Amino acid sequence: MDLEKMTALELAEKIKQHQISALDGVKTVFDQIEKKEGKVHAYLDTYKKEAYTRAKQVEKGIADGTYSGPLAGVPIAVKDNICIKGKKTTCASRILENFVPQYNAEVIDRLEKAGMIVIGKTNMDEFAMGSTTETSAYGVTRNPWDLEHVPGGSSGGSCAAVAAGEAYAALGSDTGGSIRQPSSFCGVTGLKPTYGTVSRYGLVAYASSLDQIGPVGKDVADCAALLEVIAGHDPKDSTSLERQDLDFSGEITDKLLGMKFGVPKEYLAEGINPEVKAAFMEVLKTLTGMGAIVEFFSVKTMEYMIPAYYIIASAEASSNLERFDGVKYGYRAKDYEGLHDMYKRTRTEGFGEEVRRRIMLGSFVLSSGYYDAYYLKALRTKALIKQEFDRAFQEYDVLLAPAAPYTAPKLGESLKDPLAMYLGDIYTVAVNLCGLPGITVPCGKDKAGLPIGIQMIGDCFMEKKILRAAHAYEQARGDFGTPEEGGSKA
Repeated sequence: MDLEKMTALELAEKIKQHQISALDGVKTVFDQIEKKEGKVHAYLDTYKKEAYTRAKQVEKGIADGTYSGPLAGVPIAVKDNICIKGKKTTCASRILENFVPQYNAEVIDRLEKAGMIVIGKTNMDEFAMGSTTETSAYGVTRNPWDLEHVPGGSSGGSCAAVAAGEAYAALGSDTGGSIRQPSSFCGVTGLKPTYGTVSRYGLVAYASSLDQIGPVGKDVADCAALLEVIAGHDPKDSTSLERQDLDFSGEITDKLLGMKFGVPKEYLAEGINPEVKAAFMEVLKTLTGMGAIVEFFSVKTMEYMIPAYYIIASAEASSNLERFDGVKYGYRAKDYEGLHDMYKRTRTEGFGEEVRRRIMLGSFVLSSGYYDAYYLKALRTKALIKQEFDRAFQEYDVLLAPAAPYTAPKLGESLKDPLAMYLGDIYTVAVNLCGLPGITVPCGKDKAGLPIGIQMIGDCFMEKKILRAAHAYEQARGDFGTPEEGGSKA
C-alpha cells in the first residue's frame, strides 16, 4: 500500500476504517521529507515530535467520535504567513526571523477542530511578494518536477510540498495568483475562494483587500473538503462573510452537459507559450466533447489589470508593512544613531529587495500629488474590471484561462527582470481584484516534462460551479502522475 500516493480523502477514509492509523500517515510524510527535503526545501520548519503526539490524540478522537470529519487524521502543511501559537512565523523575511505569535490564526483552530495534523511551515516569497519563491530570506524552494526550475509563488513551498509527497494537503494564500500559479507549475490543484469566505484573522497581511487563504491538494475533491474545513464566518475578521451553504463537496459530479464556458480571447493573444496554448486548446476540446458549450468573448480591460493590481497591492503593502519598524517586534538593526536611523537601518537590513521595491512603489502612489493620479485611478479601474466580469457571468457559468503564460522558469531567470515577473500574473490578478473564486487543475506537460495548469474562474460565491467543472475535467483527463524521486532532473 503506497500511502504517499493517496489523496487526503483516501488516507482519511483508511484511517476511519482502521486499515491504517493516523501515525502511519504522519510517518509517511516525514519519510518523504527525509528523502526529498534536502533538495526541494519546501519547509522552513517542521514539527515532528508535536505531529506524532497530535496523531495519537487524533486516533483517540476518531475512536470516541470527537473527530468525525472527512479529513480527520490527515497531515497538512501551512504557509509561513499564517500564525500558529508558539511557533515561529517569519513570512520568509529576516525582519520576522524570531517572531513567535501568541495566538492561532482562525484557520489553524478550524484545522484542529477537524482533526487534522499540522506538520510544519512552508517556504514562500518574502511577505508573499514574488512569483517564484526565490525572494525568501531563507533560501529558494525547487520544483519537484525539475530541481533546476522554480515552483512558482508566493505559495511555492506549499505547492512543492504537496507535489513532492511531503504533505497530503496544504494551506496557501492568494493575493494575485499565489495559490493558482504555483499549483500550475507544480502539477497540483489549488483553489482561491471568494473574498471573505475564509477568515484572514492570523494571516500576516500583504494587501488586505486582495489576500485570501485557500487550499492546495492532490485533486479537486481534496480542495473541496479542505475548503469546507476552513470556510465560515469569523467575527474576528471584519471582512468575513456569513455564507449559509458551505457544502462544497456535495454537488461534485463528472457531468458537464449544458454548462457554458467563456474564454477571453485576449488571454490567448501575444505572450503565451505555444505549448501552454496547445494544452489549453486541448482542454477546450475535452470540455466540448463532454457536452459543455465553449465560446470566446472579449475582455477589453485586460491591459489595465496588471497596472491596477500592482498599484493597489503595493499601496496596501506599504501601509501594512509600516508596522515592522524595529520597535514593536521582530528584527532591529544593531548599529544606529537615533530613532530615525534605527528605522531606516532596520527596514533596509530586514526587508529583501523585492519587498523594498514594492514598499517604495506603494509609498509613491499614496503620496501627496500622486494619490489621485495613480491610486484612485487604479481603484476606478478595478471597478470597471469587476463590471466587465459581472457582464461575462450573465452569459457564462465558468470562465477559462491559462494559469500562467509559460511553464516554470529556471531558477534565477525571473529575478533578472522584475517587470517581466509582474507581467506573468496577467491571467490571475483579475480574480483577486474582483473577489472571485478560481481553481487551477493540471492539464498537460511541456516537452521538458513540466506541468501546465488550466484556471477555472467563477462568479462570487460560485465555488460549487468551478469545483464541479474542475472535477469533471479531472475525471476525463485521468491520472496526471507525480514527479520522480527527488525531481525528474535531480
